[in-house]
Amino acid sequence: MLTVHPEVAATLRAGGPVVALESTIVAHGLPRPDNLRVAREIEAAVREEGAVPATIALIDGRVRVGLDDLGLDAIALRDGVVKCSTRDLAIAAARGAMGATTVAATAHIAAQAGIELFATGGLGGVHRAATQSWDESADLVALARTSITVVCAGVKSILDVPATLERLETLGVAVVGYGTDRFPGFYLRDSGHPVGWRVDSVSDVVAILRARARMDLEDGALVLANPIAEADQLDPALHDEVLADALAEAEADGVRGREVTPFLLARFHARTGGASVEANVRLVLANARLAARIAVAASAR
Repeated sequence: MLTVHPEVAATLRAGGPVVALESTIVAHGLPRPDNLRVAREIEAAVREEGAVPATIALIDGRVRVGLDDLGLDAIALRDGVVKCSTRDLAIAAARGAMGATTVAATAHIAAQAGIELFATGGLGGVHRAATQSWDESADLVALARTSITVVCAGVKSILDVPATLERLETLGVAVVGYGTDRFPGFYLRDSGHPVGWRVDSVSDVVAILRARARMDLEDGALVLANPIAEADQLDPALHDEVLADALAEAEADGVRGREVTPFLLARFHARTGGASVEANVRLVLANARLAARIAVAASAR
């Protein structure tokens, strides 16, 4: 039930550079109609760096690795597009659903297709108060099981960042900062926590990928944490104020489980006058470009 776009398939057969892209940001992370424009900009950014984009989604029950214009339009503009993590894929496929893939599902499908680089915004992780709720993103377990390199802006700052880093360590997922010793927090360059390893160039990343292959250490993902540009990050004081108020609102309204993240992100959008969405777009574009540069360098064997 996996359909690979002909351009993506041909590039993979030739050992060329391909970058996987998730579709949840298109269907659920950005407002219409801007989401379609941004989706095309992300794909264009990958192409400008010399790689082929492979946006992943379910179109009428079929897993597509690489979307044509009609597929991208459908994911961006149709109503009823379901959010699919790995656990949801078979159910959504059996029902012929339209589905936008999360980090977990995108990583799984990309690895099945033989794609080694994946660009996204921020990872899911351990939620605040998870000791009571047990609320933890499936992204973490998926990355522990999947051989792929994920370029991201750390984890969403609305999460419990230190607990997420502990879980990644326990699960054996390698985390490396790109041009930074600090773990980024999505909207912020610095989550307030260090990262154990740092690289400063694409060639450094490629050296790690080749060492992982030689040492047969490819069972889990490599997370490359690429901080948002300083000029693009949210004002840290405003960020902290909005987050505190949004968390209090969520508690008062009884928001739980998978509804917490969209609730908090919607509050950020409203309280920052759309600046949070603009930051999201800019960091995703930066991650797509970096992933493409790495894919190009890694394919030049």
